[in-house]
Formats: sequence, C-alpha cells, structure tokens
Amino acid sequence: MYKDQILKRMNERHKDFINSFTKELVVHSPGRINFIGEHTDYNNGFVMPTAIDKKIVFSFQKNNSEHQCKVYSTTYDKMLDIDLTNVQPSEEEWENYILGVIYEISKITNKVKGFDCLIESQLPIGAGISSSAALECGLAYGLNTIFDLGLSNIDIVELSQRAEHNYVGTKCGIMDQFASVMSLDKKVILLDCKTQEHRLIEANFDPYKIVLLNTNISHSLASSEYNTRREECEKVVQIISKENKNITSLRDISINVLDNYKDQLTATHYNRASYVIEENARVLQASESLENGDLNRFGQLMYQSHRGLQHLYAVSCPELDFLVDFSEDNAQIIGSRMMGGGFGGCTINLIHQDAIEDYLVKVKAAYKKQFNIELTSFITVPSQGTSIQA
Repeated sequence: MYKDQILKRMNERHKDFINSFTKELVVHSPGRINFIGEHTDYNNGFVMPTAIDKKIVFSFQKNNSEHQCKVYSTTYDKMLDIDLTNVQPSEEEWENYILGVIYEISKITNKVKGFDCLIESQLPIGAGISSSAALECGLAYGLNTIFDLGLSNIDIVELSQRAEHNYVGTKCGIMDQFASVMSLDKKVILLDCKTQEHRLIEANFDPYKIVLLNTNISHSLASSEYNTRREECEKVVQIISKENKNITSLRDISINVLDNYKDQLTATHYNRASYVIEENARVLQASESLENGDLNRFGQLMYQSHRGLQHLYAVSCPELDFLVDFSEDNAQIIGSRMMGGGFGGCTINLIHQDAIEDYLVKVKAAYKKQFNIELTSFITVPSQGTSIQA
C-alpha cells in the first residue's frame, strides 16, 4: 500500500527505482516542539523541547556499489544522485541536509558504501517543527545502523548540527537535533545547551492538549534574520567580555551585569540580550511549574516568552501575534506562543480538551477574515525520538 501511494503521485522516470526497492531498514525521525526557550540554545542557554508523533520515514537498502547512492524524496518527487568520492554542496536546500550529513560522516569513518534511500515526510515544511533536524538525524541514524558505524546518539546529534552549519549555512544551536534523537515517549527534556546535561520531565498536561496552529506563511526573512540574531548576541558578549574574561556567552551574563553596560550597547543589542537572559530564567521556572503540576503558571510563562520574542527579539510577525492575541482572553487556553525560528510557522497552544473543537472553528474563521489565509492545525503528543521500526 505504501509503495502504491507513492507511485500514484511520482514522476514516471522514478518508478523503476521504487519498484525495485527492497527495504532493509526503516527509521522514523520525528519533528519536535519546544514549549519554551526559543533562540536560547545557540546562546548556551536552557530549552524545553520534545519529539512529536509526526515524523519523516526513511527506508534504506544497500545497493552493492562502492560509492554510488540514490536518495529519493516523495515530498519533492526528486532524486538526489550522490558519488561518495565527490560530495559537494547543492543549489537545492533540501539536498544539502542530506549531503551535509554524508560529508560529516565521511570525516569520521570510511565505512559508508553505496546505498539507496526513500524518504517520505509527514512534517509540514516551514512550520517550525524542525523538519530539517529530523531529515539530518534520520539519515545519520540509518547510515549508522545499516553500516555499523559505531556512532553514539550524541555523535549523531552533533554531526547533524555541523551538517546544518557547514552545508546549509544556518548556525543553529543543538536543541533541534538533540530533541529529535534523545526524546522519550510522554516526556519533555530540560536541556542545558552549554553542558548538554538534561533531565526528562513527565509531560502531564491533562486536561489540556498540545495544539499547533500553522500560519501557513514563511517570510523570506527567517533564515537570514536567524543568523543576524546570533551575530547580535555575539556582539554583546564581545563587548562585555573585554573586561570580564570568564564570560563566553549570554548564559554567563546576568541582567545586572547587562545593565552595567547599557550605555555601551545599542538599544537593539540590549533588547536581544535581555530577552535571552529573561528567557533562560523562564525555562527554569517552567520546568519547576511542570514538575509541580502548576500548569497555569507554565502557560503564563509561555505567553511571556512570546511577548519577549515579539518585542525584544523581534522575530515574530503579524500572523503569529494575531493567533497569540486571539487566545489570550480565552479561559480554556492557558498558554500560547510562537515556536521556532520565527517570521512564520506555528504557535504552540495548551487548550482544554473539551474546548478544542469549538476554538478551532472560531480561530480559523477569524484568521481567514484577517489575512485571507487558511489556518491549519493538529494535535500532537510528546513522543519517542529517532528510532528503528520493525
């Protein structure tokens, strides 16, 4: 059935590849959500992500060649041909996630030989649920297994992050890859991105459900502004560390220290740093609230996070702000905020299970009226990270 569905919608010239494909290994690599701690990971801060039940499915087979590989994406109906002896960046962004992983693995081991891979994604692109990390980690996990490379899960996380840095050009932190690989069912992760120390927390949100509302817009600013924000944060560290040699990231700076240097910083640089410092504190408060069962406080911190992202870090957009604003006076919703890099994608919402259906009708109608865009939604749950499927 799976193969028949693909064949119905694919390019004719790829059908021979599908018909002759024999699955030796299947890997599921999930997207992720992040409850709080946005743009803190590349500042060595705290985050609270988890994998979700939406995923990318990878099917692998060895093809008995030394260095020829084919990777077929059902999402794009495109075939990527790879020569392992000559891996080079591509003009196609999705291909660079694949090529980057293969390149990073080649720097560690020469045990990867010719393989074929079939990729089918359940993850909406541009929704802020990190389809890119799922793509990187799923491929790395599968190659590690089928060729017995001996890589640990942390090795897979770190090489996938390097692939995004070096081949895609997004200087991401480690959160997305870490959540995609290291998550466990019905848990959230409190992750210290400076040390990689982490703690698993029971994801007990009853009677509320996790609902993602997808704006279905992706402003062109997203990737360039992401790197700009990182540079702005690094500039603050550079200025303050001249007199404080122990400071290497915003994680090391308190709000009092930041205030002492306010006259040496532009308003923009001050706002970026103050957001990160405040957000780190919110993540720790949120972890305590969840462990203590104080969901209302947890939700309040989500709202505060959004306002910081909106006003201080300036990575929100009118569509995201509209959805958060629309939720804020609804007693059945205890928390809402934008999620991901910004400038589009999803809001993450905690909505009472009995109110979801009615709320979705109202918010979709209001969003359509305001922006003439269809709002889509899905309910998700904290789930297992990247894994082999029987």
